Amino acid sequence: MLLFLVLVAAALASAHHSGEHFEGNKVFRVNVEDEYHIGILHELANTNEIDFWKPDSAIQIKPHSTVDFHVKAEDVVAVEDFLKQNDLQYEVLISNLRSMMEKQFDSQGRAAGHSYTKYNNWETIEAWTQQIATENPALISRSVIGTTFEGRNLYLLKVGKAKANKPAIFMDCGFHAREWISPAFCQWFVREAVRTYGKEIRMTELLDELDFYILPVVNVDGYVYTWTKSRMWRKTRSSQAGTSCIGADPNRNFNAGWCEAGASSYPCSDTYCGSAPESEKETKALADFIRRKLSSIKAYLTIHSYSQMMLYPYSYSYKLPQNNAELNSLAKAAVKELASLHGTKYTYGPGATTIYLAAGGSDDWAYDQGIKYSFTLELRDTGRYGFLLPESQIQATCEETMLAIKHIASYVLQHLY
Repeated sequence: MLLFLVLVAAALASAHHSGEHFEGNKVFRVNVEDEYHIGILHELANTNEIDFWKPDSAIQIKPHSTVDFHVKAEDVVAVEDFLKQNDLQYEVLISNLRSMMEKQFDSQGRAAGHSYTKYNNWETIEAWTQQIATENPALISRSVIGTTFEGRNLYLLKVGKAKANKPAIFMDCGFHAREWISPAFCQWFVREAVRTYGKEIRMTELLDELDFYILPVVNVDGYVYTWTKSRMWRKTRSSQAGTSCIGADPNRNFNAGWCEAGASSYPCSDTYCGSAPESEKETKALADFIRRKLSSIKAYLTIHSYSQMMLYPYSYSYKLPQNNAELNSLAKAAVKELASLHGTKYTYGPGATTIYLAAGGSDDWAYDQGIKYSFTLELRDTGRYGFLLPESQIQATCEETMLAIKHIASYVLQHLY
């Protein structure tokens, strides 16, 4: 039986990355002290194919920080030599990316079909959106708010008890294709809403008084690509004339300081801002929906990974939001709630100073539309697994994140505007 399970796990693992194999690829963490170090890493990025994990690109590296990046097996020796020659302190976070990818699928119940404690592929999530809505008609309705570049539906779940003129909270997951823990959380949130409504006082009140608009996967095409071709894909899958490079970074594609700092106008970059604001069908569908419902949407929450942070505007510049003190105290209280369950520590603050400058983000855009409570959550972990958080951590990650989300929702309900 054990041998059978091992064979099943191996078959699953190989099926999950039928394209790039990642054997022998490594993830490095480099300590950056000053501008000199930043210059050296820019040189490295210009001469080698570097997949930046944190920050998202070389241009976002700051002094007194750490930089995580992924290197192909054939470049590992050259990169290590380069780091040593330039006296850069580094550690190897992941020594073989492929084996770490296989370890992701360590959930005890890797049965066929949907599960809240494993990573589900898009077909499974799509079927789940239909099933959860059909089984819970008094709480959930499903709609299609647009289609992706490759023609897939963008499903939105409206979660809440029917009542006229309700204020709402919008939450999305799966902006960046490789951040698999993110869609897992949106699914978990919907499950908890259904499971605890009428049983738990706080959730019942939230669903009676608020609607939650949940977009379980924003970047569906990219998510599918991470399951079928390349696990480390980040962007959308759009193509355009004049370049063979595919996709834009959906979280650099909003009209909020678009393509200024921390975004790239180079189509092959992982932080490519797109040919224009909302050039991507997915971001336009999301923005159009929020514009249509703007009078009712009181908070915007977007779920990413990794680094255990709770960020609020602004990221496109160092300016602070008008209600900075309020957002700061709300973030502080929310991360305290989150830590109360498993002791997971989050940092918090305005995006630009807390993590890095990044223009064209959905949180800044939503805030500039007049949504006063706008937050980005960067879920587990801080780099041990990075984007490859094992399934065995899904439940704990989602449970603790629920506490933060419910705290924010309760606050918003008490501070309607």
